[in-house]
Amino acid sequence: MPLVLLPGMMCDGRLFSPQIAAFSDRAVMVAPISAADTITALAAAILRVAPPRFALAGLSMGGIVAMEVMAQAPERVAGLCLMDTNSKAEHPSVAEGRAPQMARVRDGDLRAVMRDEMKPNYLADGPNLGAILDVCMAMAEALGPDVFLRQSNALMTRPDQQEVLCGVRVPTLVMCGREDALCPLHRHELMHGLVEGAELVVIEGAGHLPTLEQPEATNGALGAWLDRVEGI
Repeated sequence: MPLVLLPGMMCDGRLFSPQIAAFSDRAVMVAPISAADTITALAAAILRVAPPRFALAGLSMGGIVAMEVMAQAPERVAGLCLMDTNSKAEHPSVAEGRAPQMARVRDGDLRAVMRDEMKPNYLADGPNLGAILDVCMAMAEALGPDVFLRQSNALMTRPDQQEVLCGVRVPTLVMCGREDALCPLHRHELMHGLVEGAELVVIEGAGHLPTLEQPEATNGALGAWLDRVEGI
């Protein structure tokens, strides 16, 4: 079964480097979520390039897009993995906070926004924190300010996906880092309760990016989920 991975905001395939290596025996595709400014359009673009049927895993904004892929074409998704994400529409206070960030990015301060307001608050403390932050900054700078603005708009206008999750009938893994402050555990407990038969896995010693913070534990959970997908 092919595996399609959807990265988070201002992230690219480097977010999933340990997973790409671990699952090199299967077809793995990292689909960018950077070319449109709505969640609906981003999901439609993925469906145009994805295999006819596939297992789908998304982290953070990637998970939000994954839920919209499930809304648009549930028959094509053989299994769903939602990592460090949120099924609800954007809260007005969060949307309001994006405006000054976007203004700073338009003024050329992308690096400062990423450094000061975003990634450092997302991760658990640990010996690899500095290296992971360096990767995050490199991904953000490679994508650039236009992607930041498009993705910010997509998140601000995203639909609530709780009703979609109630209709999911494929093997589903809901996973998050124990110390994720951006998308905390209670959000994942909510999603876990919405999907019939879903599994909830909490990764210890990780914040918002367990794929990089705790890759072995993440790979173990993903591997067990993929076995479930292929066993149906």
